[in-house]
Amino acid sequence: MDFATLLQLLDSTVRLATPLLLACLAGLFSERAGIFDIGLEGKILASAFFSAAVAYVSGSVWIGLLAGIGSSVALSGIHGLASITFRGNQLISGVAINFLASGLTVVISQTWFGQGGRTPALQGAARFENIHLPFADALMPVPVVGPLYEQIISGHSILVYVALLTVPFSWWLLFRTRFGLRLRAVGENPAAVDTAGISVVGMRFAAVGICGILCGIAGAYLSTGLSAQFVKEMSAGRGFIALAALIFAKWRPWHALYACLLFGFLDAVGNRFQNVELLGITIPVQFMQALPYILVVVILAGLVGRAIPPRAGGEPYVKER
Repeated sequence: MDFATLLQLLDSTVRLATPLLLACLAGLFSERAGIFDIGLEGKILASAFFSAAVAYVSGSVWIGLLAGIGSSVALSGIHGLASITFRGNQLISGVAINFLASGLTVVISQTWFGQGGRTPALQGAARFENIHLPFADALMPVPVVGPLYEQIISGHSILVYVALLTVPFSWWLLFRTRFGLRLRAVGENPAAVDTAGISVVGMRFAAVGICGILCGIAGAYLSTGLSAQFVKEMSAGRGFIALAALIFAKWRPWHALYACLLFGFLDAVGNRFQNVELLGITIPVQFMQALPYILVVVILAGLVGRAIPPRAGGEPYVKER
């Protein structure tokens, strides 16, 4: 592998890891508060559709982004209502959201645009353009450092940088603020939090709301940053991969970044290297493209029982009288 190919591979890794990272952090906030969210996939898919659709109609990607976030937050509200207010089964609620988003996006897209579940291609101000950071051209002649800065650090859409900055912000919010302490306590011992006079319901709805915002940004990036239109089922299991990355990261923001970069790298490898020969055997393209999903199975099989989730996760809180 030459240096140019490596740069292209790393560039693709960053781009493909971005929606995974946002969804992983979304699940981190929700599960740290004790709300398991299988519905990450549905939120991403709904946001991807509404972002692309509204951006196309309005001609503004920023309005599309707000629409995508709004749709994701709405689904998060439904999940919160079912699992927090009515104390329903959190897993069933999340699965229902996935089915709801999968069906509605296709039906609404076909009704609005009549293109078989797709939106028209986005152009100009209706999609996120790549940003070239300062000194990228000036540093390009510098060996190694210049190409790394110009092709990997620079040249991404603004949502990529938002996702990367969200990692240290999430760490600070969770581990250096009173809000983060309370949120983590709600996921471990909600009765103690309630005894201290803090609303368990309020904290859990706040976490679910943050989850909706981050999933909304992830979906918007898929259809208006990584791609230039919405395509049926374009989330392609990223919500479930994000959940696996969250378990792999053991519910920690910085570890989530590393886990998502690993998944993004495998995805980039699968897209870049197809029909590869190894020891005289041609590896099928389907196997290369399935690498991220194979890693999901390996991680879940190897970490079950070792990665310990928040103790109150998945359990509705009933206030003692």
